[in-house]
Amino acid sequence: MDSERRRLFTRREALAGAAGVAAAAALGKLVSAQQVPEDTTKVPGVPTSAYGWPSSFERLARAPVSTPFTSFTPLQHLNGIITPSGLHFERHHNGVPQVDPARYKLLVHGMVAKPMVFTLGDLKRYPAFSRIQFVECSGNSGSGLVNPVATVTAQSVHGLTSTSEWVGVLVSTILREVKPDRNASWALCESMDAAVMTRSIPMEKMWEDAMLAYGQNGEAVRPEQGYPARLLLPGYEGNANVKWVRRIKIGDKPFETREETSKYSDPVCPPDEGECYSRQFTFLMDCKSLITWPSGGQTVPSAGIWEIHGLAWSGRGHIQLVEVSVDGGNNWHPAKLEQPVLPLCHTRFRYLWKWDGREALIMSRATDSSGAVQPTRQQLIDLRGLVRGPDLGFAYHANYIQPWRVAADGKVTNGLV
Repeated sequence: MDSERRRLFTRREALAGAAGVAAAAALGKLVSAQQVPEDTTKVPGVPTSAYGWPSSFERLARAPVSTPFTSFTPLQHLNGIITPSGLHFERHHNGVPQVDPARYKLLVHGMVAKPMVFTLGDLKRYPAFSRIQFVECSGNSGSGLVNPVATVTAQSVHGLTSTSEWVGVLVSTILREVKPDRNASWALCESMDAAVMTRSIPMEKMWEDAMLAYGQNGEAVRPEQGYPARLLLPGYEGNANVKWVRRIKIGDKPFETREETSKYSDPVCPPDEGECYSRQFTFLMDCKSLITWPSGGQTVPSAGIWEIHGLAWSGRGHIQLVEVSVDGGNNWHPAKLEQPVLPLCHTRFRYLWKWDGREALIMSRATDSSGAVQPTRQQLIDLRGLVRGPDLGFAYHANYIQPWRVAADGKVTNGLV
């Protein structure tokens, strides 16, 4: 898909999206709704295809796009915890580089005894490691914190998070090859995109569980997600998980790059402490949950028993508890956590709700294995102040409770308004 077409699509026009349907239709593998027979047992089905596509009946509206380099996962339409690769959120700083895997090289140097260059083939020769892990942009939900509006969806405000199964080699395996100096404490990780995106990462994290991923959900990592290889840092903000990684430089202090000074440092303006200041290296994503049904833009068909469901996650461990309130936070009830409940991964929760047909304010609240409890929007504002940046107001690490207002006619809107 060329750069101009890429700008026209977000997560992604369809679960069988416009791109997928068009490609499959070109192979003569799909039929339109008008062509579907009333009795499918009387007509032979379509033949097999070289690449499978979702049903042409499964379509999604386009997600709002803040820039040509951002798109949002349709959380309210997904099942389970794995995000299809084609619906994983995207955040780029200067487009998606087209990298020939045969020419890919990763340089690891700096304060090491043995600087080395690794090809993709070299990385794949090491023992493979697999992990199911969420990735979340640190700016996810920020617009809803600073400037909430009534007509939003789970996707349009909170859709910068996705979960995949990632396969690759542990960074610790590579570090044992290059032998970092005993005084090495930080690693500079550099992308091969046009922005040359770079972040400083603590060596403790690189040794602990960082990985170089070349596989995603059973196939190669998608180009938008860092093909042919990317850095994966479990629980860390998305920007630190450098895609298209080409260089790792080992040092003894942070490298103070553009992305951790002018960007991706957290502005804090406490209401009672005078001047604002910035927090650097706030890597961990906090405990968070979100009701995805019923949620903004959806409709509860009628009064009766319905299953509220959603997702919860934390960069500090696994989800210990999710509670649901159907009366605006006055009373909380434990939800059922669906297996598997994995650390640093989306967890699905469910709660049976008997709706009486009157207006209701529903919300969820998560607690993780570290004991952290998801705060309300007002609690975050009291802690940090309402920070307004150059991009129409923004806030990083916005893990506030999202309420949804269910009107008497069943229509759902943002409960923060």
